[in-house]
Amino acid sequence: MQFNTFTFLVFLPVVFIFYWILARRLRLQNLLVVAASYVFYGWWDTRFLWLIVITSACSFASGLLIEKFRDNRRLKRLVCASNITLNIGILALFKYYNFFAESLCELLALFNFHPDFATINLVLPVGISFYTFQALGYTIDTYRGNIRASRDPVAFFAFISFFPQLVAGPIERATSLLPQFSKLRVFNYDKATDGLRQMLWGLFKKMVIADNCAVAVDQIWGDYSNMPGFLLLLGSVLFSFQIYCDFSGYSDIAIGCARLFGIDLMRNFRFPYFSRSIPEFWRRWHISLMTWFRDYIYFPLGGSRCSLPRTIRNIFIVWIISGLWHGANWTFVCWGLFYAFLLSAHRVAGFKGIKDVTPEGKIWPSLKETAYIVITFLIVNLGWIVFRAPSMTDAAQYIMAMCDSSLFNLSGCISLMGGLQLTKSVPAILFLIVVEWMQRNKQHALQLTGNSLMTRNLALRYTFYIVFIMIILVYSGRNSEFIYFQF
Repeated sequence: MQFNTFTFLVFLPVVFIFYWILARRLRLQNLLVVAASYVFYGWWDTRFLWLIVITSACSFASGLLIEKFRDNRRLKRLVCASNITLNIGILALFKYYNFFAESLCELLALFNFHPDFATINLVLPVGISFYTFQALGYTIDTYRGNIRASRDPVAFFAFISFFPQLVAGPIERATSLLPQFSKLRVFNYDKATDGLRQMLWGLFKKMVIADNCAVAVDQIWGDYSNMPGFLLLLGSVLFSFQIYCDFSGYSDIAIGCARLFGIDLMRNFRFPYFSRSIPEFWRRWHISLMTWFRDYIYFPLGGSRCSLPRTIRNIFIVWIISGLWHGANWTFVCWGLFYAFLLSAHRVAGFKGIKDVTPEGKIWPSLKETAYIVITFLIVNLGWIVFRAPSMTDAAQYIMAMCDSSLFNLSGCISLMGGLQLTKSVPAILFLIVVEWMQRNKQHALQLTGNSLMTRNLALRYTFYIVFIMIILVYSGRNSEFIYFQF
């Protein structure tokens, strides 16, 4: 089930009503969350529900065993390692088996060996990387003693399968989300209305910007060898906004939806295209995944509290894993290496960090800040070309074609722009930039705080909601799946 469908428009209020009817019956309320989440996930394919059940059951049992053997370090470590191996094994089978089998065959063929490794025709379950990492985080936190093992299977299954963030995050920590399913929730009108506003902004980003950008991006990539350089640059910029609005739009809807049920999810994006350095960008983009890698891989390896060579090694390990997490393709591995080199260079050069929030009260950034923002965006934009490309050959050819002399020749582009639906996507992108810059110190772009006119005037506020909804309905692009469902 997708957020941007009529089915979800019916599903959500039904679950919402029954959820709050059961407000004083915590166990039944959590059971409803589990049932609703399984319906939500099974709407794609019921065959893969058993994977969520196995992940949930094994992680729940491992937590109890880890706590039982807390005084026996060897058994505790064995239980933790067994559950991690099981979950990663399931993920590797569905997501990476064919990739590694085919890559090994190609490598051995270079040495005139031609083994016949059998490949498996498996469908990649939606969201498997997200809920697997959430379960792994719980197991590791229980092992470290950061959280007590859950003794309520219903609350635990709700924690793993909570439908707003099940298939594309945020990847929640057990220390934050699990306790929320262990206590009574009280309906909060202000929290719910703010959640609806965040959902509205997420739908705008997905349906108006991402889905309209997708039309132009697919057309440009479909015939990039015959496109002038300027259009290829335009296509890369449009994809940068497509993937941002698609993924952060999902996160906004998920976080806002969770607030309707009295649940707080972590923030996943902090206006990343206003970043002034690559490290700052990755502190603002997909925060739940980046902090997961930091806490469960980077820090245990030693982080940056070791020698410079080992710090660089740690950076490369994290980013190779990050690339593979995104997909079984060498383009993702190279995309990870691209950032590993950039972040390592940043570390070697010893650049001082830049504060993540532009000082309040400034209408526009300074020229220096603007230059940093533009340069950082162009570097990120280059990385998105590799990320979007079907293969590294396509990525290299696209970049070379983009950087030839036709990059500065606009005369040949005018006639080709007509079929790219730029009249919908470009104004919406400009609107996005202005609104998010104005709201850059807020949790989301439609958050209302203080004593503003919108906060005080009910008629104006609801007029805005109606107009905004009409804009979404009229200017929405093709109805497409969220990009990160494939990861």
